[in-house]
Amino acid sequence: MIDVTDDGPWPEPLLWHAETSASPGSWAALGVPAGRAGLLPVLIDVGDSQGGPEQWELLPGDVSYPGDHDAEDVLAEFWEDLAGEDEDGSERPWPGLAPAAPLTHDPGTGAARLADSLSEGHSGFRDLRLALVPARRSADIPAAFGWTGPLNHENDVARLCAVLRSWEDRFGIRVVALGFDVLAVSVAAPPATLAEAEALAAEHYAFCPDNVTQSGSGKLTDYARQLVGEQAWHFWWD
Repeated sequence: MIDVTDDGPWPEPLLWHAETSASPGSWAALGVPAGRAGLLPVLIDVGDSQGGPEQWELLPGDVSYPGDHDAEDVLAEFWEDLAGEDEDGSERPWPGLAPAAPLTHDPGTGAARLADSLSEGHSGFRDLRLALVPARRSADIPAAFGWTGPLNHENDVARLCAVLRSWEDRFGIRVVALGFDVLAVSVAAPPATLAEAEALAAEHYAFCPDNVTQSGSGKLTDYARQLVGEQAWHFWWD
Protein backbone atom coordinates (compact mmCIF):
# COMPACT_ATOMS: atom_id res chain seq x y z
CA MET A 1 0.00 0.00 0.00
CA ILE A 2 1.14 3.57 -0.74
CA ASP A 3 0.38 6.17 1.92
CA VAL A 4 -0.43 9.77 1.05
CA THR A 5 0.70 11.97 3.94
CA ASP A 6 -0.18 15.47 5.06
CA ASP A 7 2.79 17.85 4.89
CA GLY A 8 1.59 19.82 7.89
CA PRO A 9 3.47 20.28 11.18
CA TRP A 10 2.36 16.82 12.35
CA PRO A 11 2.52 14.67 9.21
CA GLU A 12 0.16 11.72 9.23
CA PRO A 13 -1.30 9.52 6.48
CA LEU A 14 -4.43 10.92 4.84
CA LEU A 15 -5.11 7.68 2.97
CA TRP A 16 -3.48 4.48 1.81
CA HIS A 17 -3.96 3.12 -1.70
CA ALA A 18 -2.93 -0.10 -3.41
CA GLU A 19 -0.01 -0.21 -5.81
CA THR A 20 -2.00 -2.27 -8.33
CA SER A 21 -5.28 -1.62 -10.11
CA ALA A 22 -8.50 -2.61 -8.37
CA SER A 23 -10.28 -5.69 -9.61
CA PRO A 24 -13.80 -7.03 -9.04
CA GLY A 25 -14.02 -8.39 -5.50
CA SER A 26 -11.30 -6.12 -4.06
CA TRP A 27 -13.85 -3.89 -2.35
CA ALA A 28 -15.59 -6.72 -0.53
CA ALA A 29 -12.39 -8.63 0.27
CA LEU A 30 -10.29 -5.75 1.61
CA GLY A 31 -12.35 -2.62 1.97
CA VAL A 32 -15.25 -3.96 4.01
CA PRO A 33 -13.12 -5.63 6.73
CA ALA A 34 -11.03 -2.44 7.06
CA GLY A 35 -14.18 -0.64 8.21
CA ARG A 36 -13.90 -2.43 11.53
CA ALA A 37 -10.65 -0.54 12.10
CA GLY A 38 -12.15 2.84 11.19
CA LEU A 39 -10.81 2.83 7.63
CA LEU A 40 -13.40 3.21 4.89
CA PRO A 41 -12.86 2.05 1.30
CA VAL A 42 -12.92 4.28 -1.76
CA LEU A 43 -11.54 3.82 -5.27
CA ILE A 44 -8.98 6.46 -6.27
CA ASP A 45 -8.12 7.22 -9.91
CA VAL A 46 -4.36 7.48 -10.33
CA GLY A 47 -4.41 7.40 -14.14
CA ASP A 48 -5.82 10.88 -14.73
CA SER A 49 -3.72 13.47 -16.53
CA GLN A 50 -3.45 15.22 -13.16
CA GLY A 51 -1.89 12.10 -11.64
CA GLY A 52 -2.95 10.38 -8.43
CA PRO A 53 -3.49 11.80 -4.94
CA GLU A 54 0.27 12.20 -4.44
CA GLN A 55 0.11 14.94 -7.11
CA TRP A 56 -3.28 16.40 -6.20
CA GLU A 57 -3.50 19.56 -4.13
CA LEU A 58 -4.94 18.16 -0.90
CA LEU A 59 -5.86 20.70 1.78
CA PRO A 60 -6.98 18.82 4.92
CA GLY A 61 -6.07 21.76 7.11
CA ASP A 62 -8.51 24.03 5.26
CA VAL A 63 -11.51 21.72 5.66
CA SER A 64 -14.16 22.22 8.34
CA TYR A 65 -16.29 19.48 9.91
CA PRO A 66 -19.23 18.21 7.79
CA GLY A 67 -21.47 17.97 10.83
CA ASP A 68 -21.21 21.71 11.38
CA HIS A 69 -23.16 22.43 8.19
CA ASP A 70 -26.82 22.00 7.32
CA ALA A 71 -27.32 20.33 3.95
CA GLU A 72 -30.38 22.32 2.99
CA ASP A 73 -28.75 25.62 3.92
CA VAL A 74 -25.74 24.72 1.76
CA LEU A 75 -27.88 23.73 -1.23
CA ALA A 76 -30.20 26.72 -0.89
CA GLU A 77 -27.20 29.06 -0.89
CA PHE A 78 -25.81 27.47 -4.06
CA TRP A 79 -29.25 27.53 -5.67
CA GLU A 80 -29.64 31.24 -4.98
CA ASP A 81 -26.33 31.92 -6.70
CA LEU A 82 -27.07 29.67 -9.70
CA ALA A 83 -30.75 29.46 -10.49
CA GLY A 84 -31.27 32.94 -11.91
CA GLU A 85 -34.71 34.06 -13.05
CA ASP A 86 -37.74 32.57 -14.81
CA GLU A 87 -38.89 33.90 -18.17
CA ASP A 88 -41.19 36.40 -16.49
CA GLY A 89 -38.26 37.89 -14.56
CA SER A 90 -39.22 36.45 -11.18
CA GLU A 91 -36.62 34.65 -9.11
CA ARG A 92 -36.69 30.88 -9.06
CA PRO A 93 -37.32 29.89 -5.45
CA TRP A 94 -35.35 27.09 -3.83
CA PRO A 95 -37.71 24.07 -4.03
CA GLY A 96 -36.50 22.45 -0.81
CA LEU A 97 -35.07 19.01 -0.20
CA ALA A 98 -36.44 16.02 -2.07
CA PRO A 99 -38.23 13.49 0.13
CA ALA A 100 -36.40 10.34 1.20
CA ALA A 101 -36.94 7.24 -0.90
CA PRO A 102 -37.28 3.62 0.28
CA LEU A 103 -34.21 1.40 0.02
CA THR A 104 -34.29 -1.06 -2.87
CA HIS A 105 -31.20 -2.94 -1.62
CA ASP A 106 -28.54 -2.82 1.09
CA PRO A 107 -26.31 0.27 0.68
CA GLY A 108 -23.13 -1.71 1.35
CA THR A 109 -24.07 -4.27 -1.27
CA GLY A 110 -24.77 -1.50 -3.77
CA ALA A 111 -21.41 0.13 -3.07
CA ALA A 112 -19.55 -3.14 -3.65
CA ARG A 113 -21.51 -3.74 -6.86
CA LEU A 114 -20.63 -0.29 -8.23
CA ALA A 115 -17.01 -0.70 -7.17
CA ASP A 116 -16.80 -3.97 -9.10
CA SER A 117 -18.40 -2.38 -12.17
CA LEU A 118 -16.03 0.60 -12.11
CA SER A 119 -13.06 -1.73 -11.61
CA GLU A 120 -14.05 -3.58 -14.78
CA GLY A 121 -13.70 -0.33 -16.73
CA HIS A 122 -17.38 0.63 -16.95
CA SER A 123 -16.68 4.30 -16.24
CA GLY A 124 -14.67 7.31 -17.30
CA PHE A 125 -11.98 6.51 -14.74
CA ARG A 126 -8.60 5.37 -16.06
CA ASP A 127 -6.75 3.46 -13.33
CA LEU A 128 -8.65 2.87 -10.11
CA ARG A 129 -6.86 1.75 -6.96
CA LEU A 130 -8.53 0.64 -3.76
CA ALA A 131 -7.79 3.15 -1.00
CA LEU A 132 -8.52 3.21 2.72
CA VAL A 133 -9.40 6.52 4.38
CA PRO A 134 -9.76 7.22 8.12
CA ALA A 135 -13.32 8.55 8.17
CA ARG A 136 -16.36 8.17 10.40
CA ARG A 137 -18.83 7.65 7.58
CA SER A 138 -18.71 7.27 3.83
CA ALA A 139 -20.01 10.78 3.15
CA ASP A 140 -17.06 12.26 5.04
CA ILE A 141 -14.37 10.60 2.90
CA PRO A 142 -13.65 13.64 0.64
CA ALA A 143 -13.25 15.91 3.67
CA ALA A 144 -11.17 13.38 5.58
CA PHE A 145 -8.22 13.79 3.22
CA GLY A 146 -8.85 17.35 2.02
CA TRP A 147 -10.00 16.55 -1.52
CA THR A 148 -10.19 19.69 -3.67
CA GLY A 149 -11.96 18.36 -6.78
CA PRO A 150 -14.88 20.85 -6.53
CA LEU A 151 -12.59 23.80 -5.78
CA ASN A 152 -14.03 25.91 -8.63
CA HIS A 153 -17.48 25.50 -7.06
CA GLU A 154 -16.76 25.30 -3.32
CA ASN A 155 -13.45 25.67 -1.49
CA ASP A 156 -14.56 23.83 1.67
CA VAL A 157 -15.45 20.31 0.63
CA ALA A 158 -16.95 19.65 4.07
CA ARG A 159 -19.98 21.67 2.99
CA LEU A 160 -20.52 19.28 0.10
CA CYS A 161 -19.94 16.36 2.46
CA ALA A 162 -22.83 17.69 4.55
CA VAL A 163 -24.99 17.19 1.45
CA LEU A 164 -23.54 13.72 0.95
CA ARG A 165 -24.48 12.94 4.56
CA SER A 166 -28.04 13.98 3.83
CA TRP A 167 -28.08 11.80 0.70
CA GLU A 168 -26.73 8.94 2.80
CA ASP A 169 -29.73 9.32 5.09
CA ARG A 170 -32.36 9.88 2.38
CA PHE A 171 -31.08 7.80 -0.55
CA GLY A 172 -28.59 5.33 0.90
CA ILE A 173 -25.63 6.70 -1.07
CA ARG A 174 -22.04 5.62 -0.51
CA VAL A 175 -18.94 7.38 -1.84
CA VAL A 176 -17.33 4.78 -4.10
CA ALA A 177 -14.79 6.52 -6.39
CA LEU A 178 -12.88 9.78 -6.63
CA GLY A 179 -10.74 11.25 -9.38
CA PHE A 180 -9.00 14.61 -9.57
CA ASP A 181 -12.37 16.36 -10.01
CA VAL A 182 -14.81 13.46 -10.35
CA LEU A 183 -17.00 11.72 -7.78
CA ALA A 184 -19.09 8.54 -8.12
CA VAL A 185 -21.57 7.35 -5.50
CA SER A 186 -23.78 4.29 -5.28
CA VAL A 187 -27.48 4.82 -4.63
CA ALA A 188 -29.58 2.30 -2.69
CA ALA A 189 -32.82 4.34 -2.75
CA PRO A 190 -33.10 6.00 -6.17
CA PRO A 191 -36.15 8.07 -7.14
CA ALA A 192 -38.85 5.86 -8.67
CA THR A 193 -40.84 8.50 -10.56
CA LEU A 194 -40.06 11.54 -12.68
CA ALA A 195 -41.66 13.82 -10.09
CA GLU A 196 -39.36 12.46 -7.39
CA ALA A 197 -36.38 12.75 -9.72
CA GLU A 198 -37.19 16.37 -10.60
CA ALA A 199 -37.10 17.33 -6.92
CA LEU A 200 -33.72 15.63 -6.60
CA ALA A 201 -32.37 17.17 -9.82
CA ALA A 202 -32.52 20.60 -8.21
CA GLU A 203 -30.24 19.34 -5.46
CA HIS A 204 -27.82 17.88 -8.00
CA TYR A 205 -27.76 21.19 -9.86
CA ALA A 206 -26.93 23.11 -6.69
CA PHE A 207 -24.35 20.49 -5.66
CA CYS A 208 -22.64 20.24 -9.05
CA PRO A 209 -23.99 22.65 -11.70
CA ASP A 210 -21.64 21.30 -14.40
CA ASN A 211 -23.59 18.02 -14.33
CA VAL A 212 -26.59 19.83 -15.74
CA THR A 213 -25.24 22.81 -17.67
CA GLN A 214 -22.53 20.92 -19.55
CA SER A 215 -24.44 17.79 -20.49
CA GLY A 216 -27.49 17.13 -22.66
CA SER A 217 -29.95 19.96 -23.10
CA GLY A 218 -28.98 21.71 -19.89
CA LYS A 219 -32.58 21.48 -18.64
CA LEU A 220 -33.36 20.10 -15.19
CA THR A 221 -36.30 18.03 -16.46
CA ASP A 222 -34.15 16.24 -19.01
CA TYR A 223 -31.46 15.66 -16.41
CA ALA A 224 -34.09 14.33 -13.98
CA ARG A 225 -35.12 11.61 -16.42
CA GLN A 226 -31.64 10.13 -16.08
CA LEU A 227 -32.07 9.79 -12.31
CA VAL A 228 -35.21 7.62 -12.28
CA GLY A 229 -34.17 4.24 -10.91
CA GLU A 230 -30.48 5.07 -11.37
CA GLN A 231 -28.25 3.29 -8.82
CA ALA A 232 -25.09 5.33 -9.46
CA TRP A 233 -24.60 9.09 -9.56
CA HIS A 234 -21.53 10.68 -11.16
CA PHE A 235 -20.44 14.26 -10.61
CA TRP A 236 -17.65 16.30 -12.16
CA TRP A 237 -16.54 19.87 -11.68
CA ASP A 238 -14.90 21.74 -14.56
